Amino acid sequence: MFLENTVNHKEQLGWIEVICGSMFSGKTEELLRRLKRARFANQHVLIFKPQTDVRYSDKKVVSHDANEIMSTPVENAIDILSKVSDADVVAIDEAQFFDDEIIAVCNQLANNGIRVIVAGLDMDFKGNPFGPMPHLMAIAEFVTKVHAICTKTGNLAHFSHRTSENDDLVLLGERTEYEPLSRAAFNKLNSHD
Repeated sequence: MFLENTVNHKEQLGWIEVICGSMFSGKTEELLRRLKRARFANQHVLIFKPQTDVRYSDKKVVSHDANEIMSTPVENAIDILSKVSDADVVAIDEAQFFDDEIIAVCNQLANNGIRVIVAGLDMDFKGNPFGPMPHLMAIAEFVTKVHAICTKTGNLAHFSHRTSENDDLVLLGERTEYEPLSRAAFNKLNSHD
């Protein structure tokens, strides 16, 4: 279980937390849980998401379970810096859709004393590391990997298997386009025997 950093309250540097996993693993639910706790503690929270993510809402971060929170959509990661003022916590959902600039943005926010919570897919539908997520995981003080349940085996799943024929790297979708798979099920479907 993740617990917020409570060791040295006099130190003003922030930190970076990454929540990663496959589709349907609860990444956004965990992000929302942490934000609710921060708000309960009267911390000033700002939430950002890529402007391109309009699956459930153009202005809200929404989980697959329909929990939601208002957010600020941004076109580029650098835009986040101009929108942050007096924040204790900055949350960024669907970070895999940003370019590598998100890494410097997260570092700058943390260096300015802000708790940064980043959620995103760690692998694309081919099972490869996705965008800036591996680098964000490397520089984060805390990494939480959440898992879905495999639709084929019932085991833990950490692959997002695309069920449609579209081969674009970025395809916003839901259960009609993706299913969570375990390593064994993913490898079986993707073997070229």
